[in-house]
Amino acid sequence: MKRRSDRLSIFENMSEACSISLTKHYSTSFSKSIGALGKEIQPAIFSIYGFVRLVDEVVDSFQGYDQETLFRRLKEQTYQALEEGISTNPILHAFQSVVHEYRIERSHIDQFLDSMERDLTEQHYDQQSYETYITGSAEVVGLMCLKVFVRGDETKYNQLKAPAIRLGAAFQKVNFLRDVQEDYEKLGRSYFPNVDISRLDQEGKQAIEADIEADLKAAYEGIVELPKDARFGVFLAHSFYTKLLCRIQRVPSSEILQSRIRVPDGQKAWLWLSVYTRHQLNWV
Repeated sequence: MKRRSDRLSIFENMSEACSISLTKHYSTSFSKSIGALGKEIQPAIFSIYGFVRLVDEVVDSFQGYDQETLFRRLKEQTYQALEEGISTNPILHAFQSVVHEYRIERSHIDQFLDSMERDLTEQHYDQQSYETYITGSAEVVGLMCLKVFVRGDETKYNQLKAPAIRLGAAFQKVNFLRDVQEDYEKLGRSYFPNVDISRLDQEGKQAIEADIEADLKAAYEGIVELPKDARFGVFLAHSFYTKLLCRIQRVPSSEILQSRIRVPDGQKAWLWLSVYTRHQLNWV
């Protein structure tokens, strides 16, 4: 008969595997980027992404169900898992384990859940609420990952906080532009402040893109300072999103609501090779 600790380790391994599977089902770009991290830190980042994606799907994809009740229940289960150090939900169990191991700040989780809850009721944002949403939905996720990358080195963490925040913001803003058709037409949401998406002109679109470019540039300054086992994967994600932004920039504002823009798999493969070569030659 197996000892309890052995059986629990099976559950913990399965929990990590669930987070990895969830990530691969929902995002090929992030899956490839996480797979380019050092093997020691991959499970933790998969577990963070698995939790983030699970919560996001409740507020985005569960139409026809009582989303507010489902969200509230998941939020309660999240805090219960954090308090007890265990959960029967494999995604939550993997996430709480990472939170405790890397001492991720509870305030980051609070802010993330608060932003996700806004998606249940808010459909239009002013500048202040937009910035608050970006902080909770993306910037703090970047900080959670940074905690893993620096392995508890508070000096390094504080040094790289600002670029990590800018990277998280850039990813979210690119997602807003990429998903603008679905967000606006299916979910009735418009995230960009003081912008009528249905009447978005070229000048307004370029202003959003310039803001994202500034975030990506600032984020790169931090990527080059990351530990080597984190640098390749993070730079790969940065490159994927930079390429996606370039493709978005080529689409006229009048066509932005007509289709979801993506980077073809062939270009992703080329980007992987290019970034890997630069990483190996220490050109990142």
